[in-house]
Amino acid sequence: MVLLFVGTNSNEETITWNEERKLTWEDFKAGADANSEAVALTASGITFGYSVKTSGRRIIGFSTSVEAHFYPNKSWYLSDSANDYILGHEQLHFDITELYARKFRQQLERLVVNQNIKVQMNQIHEAINTALTKTQHTYDEQTQHSIVEEAQKYWEGYIKDELQKLDKYKSE
Repeated sequence: MVLLFVGTNSNEETITWNEERKLTWEDFKAGADANSEAVALTASGITFGYSVKTSGRRIIGFSTSVEAHFYPNKSWYLSDSANDYILGHEQLHFDITELYARKFRQQLERLVVNQNIKVQMNQIHEAINTALTKTQHTYDEQTQHSIVEEAQKYWEGYIKDELQKLDKYKSE
C-alpha cells in the first residue's frame, strides 16, 4: 500500500531514492494502522522546487530540483506479517516514485525559457503527480497488494526496464 505526498515540511525526515540503498523494515517508523487490511504502507512522493532568473520583468532562465522521497515517520508495517517479499513490494512503490521523478526531470529538460515557464512547470508537476498516483493504485490493484505473485514479478521487470530507459535522469 502507498501513501503519496506532493511536498513535505523541511523538518520532516526523508530518505532520498538511491539505487544503491534499498529500504529496510527499520526505515518504517510510524505506528501501524490497526484499521488497515494492509501489512505495510509506504509513504513516498516527489518534491519539486524551482527558481527563475529575471532581467527586469523578463524571465531569462530557470533551474529546478526534483527528488523522490520516502517518509519514514509516515510509513509502517505489521512486524508479525512482514517478510522480505512484502518489503520488495514496498520497495517497488518507492521505485515507481523514482520512475516518475525521472519522467518529470525529462519533461523539465525539454522546456524552453518563456514568460509562462512557471505555469508550465506547475502543470507538468500536477500531471506527473496524477500519473504517479494512478500507477501506484494500478500496481496495488493488479498485484492485490503483493498477493498475486505473477503480477508482482511482472511489475518488478516492468519498472526495472522503465527505470533503465530513463537512467540519464536518475536521482544522484
